[in-house]
Amino acid sequence: MEENNQGSGNFVDRFEFHDYYLTEEFLTEEHKLIRATVREWVKKNVTPIIEDYAQNAKFPVHLVKEMGEMGLFGPTVSQKYGGQGLDYISYGIMMQEVERGDSGIRSTASVQGSLVMYPIYAFGSEEQKMKYLPKLASGEWLGCFGLTEPNFGSNPAGMTTNIKDMGDHYLLNGSKMWISNAPYSQMAVIWAKDDQGIIRGVILETGMEGYTQPEIHHKWSLRASSTGELVFDNVKVPKQNILPGVKGLKGPLSCLNNARYGIAWGALGVALDCYDTALRYAKERIQFDRPIAGFQLTQKKLAEMITEITKAQLLTWRLGVLKNEDRATPAQISMAKRNNIEIALNIAREARQILGGMGITGEYSIMRHMMNLESVVTYEGTHDIHLLITGMDITGINAFNG
Repeated sequence: MEENNQGSGNFVDRFEFHDYYLTEEFLTEEHKLIRATVREWVKKNVTPIIEDYAQNAKFPVHLVKEMGEMGLFGPTVSQKYGGQGLDYISYGIMMQEVERGDSGIRSTASVQGSLVMYPIYAFGSEEQKMKYLPKLASGEWLGCFGLTEPNFGSNPAGMTTNIKDMGDHYLLNGSKMWISNAPYSQMAVIWAKDDQGIIRGVILETGMEGYTQPEIHHKWSLRASSTGELVFDNVKVPKQNILPGVKGLKGPLSCLNNARYGIAWGALGVALDCYDTALRYAKERIQFDRPIAGFQLTQKKLAEMITEITKAQLLTWRLGVLKNEDRATPAQISMAKRNNIEIALNIAREARQILGGMGITGEYSIMRHMMNLESVVTYEGTHDIHLLITGMDITGINAFNG
């Protein structure tokens, strides 16, 4: 386990929340308490150290246990299995606050909750649920999710990773790429094709013979997140490790929908942090004998930022209501994921300009956020793929092969 790096100790997180349309009035007292609790944890335990970890490309593994204690892993999972049984707006608020600190830390939570715990919770046997979910919820175990392959990203149906029925067990062969949490994980949910070419969910545990988890280095994005490969060379998988409740692409795609929902809220957290930083800096930075906030072009940037944030807040809140009512469609989730990352990227870039040269330094979070978002805009469905999902939904015509 990595030592707890407390950073320089000089950083003070001065973030203040911005709510131009009073969307807080939509929240329950429980929602507000959750938001305040997670925000305090981020200010105390994430933002003071995250720049050092990102600069050094290190994963703050000590935060995993803390995140489990905070209930950030699988909060919508039933208390019977170690979750909190919370609603999806609570989950969204958590992801917003965590990603306001860092996209990589939110990625850790999203993978654990939406991509590892969710498929076990939704499609696993009772034995699988009782064995894995409490350990994952508490942060005792870290999990990862294997869908993307070196040659198949946006087209998961083309995967070549496969399981072969050997009678009393399966043999798993293949590989997965760009897997968050992989090098530090104790278990994984893998998607592979069976002898009939049907996609099945497979639970692996670290240490199985033939299963390796090499780390990917030299990233310019998500530098405080751990990313790796998963390689399977005749891995012997017990038959009880197959998820019994789902077959086909429905399994992994339903996981991605939950993850994309959390990302939509998370990206809003980045946008809020960049806007808050730029607004405060613009009020304090003096040029030509006045704060730069008094110049028209700076006000234009700030006004456009808060407008887009406000629109995104309304979008995520409504999506959360639909999700709680089990009425949120995959296309609606795609729209929110795509929109909120786009506005967050634009806000980060405009905020960097307001800060001038200071915007590229580690004294401020903006450049780190901007680099992180270059991954977020690609994973869990690329920017353009989400556009085509919306296009197919409104026209009824599939343009993916066009």
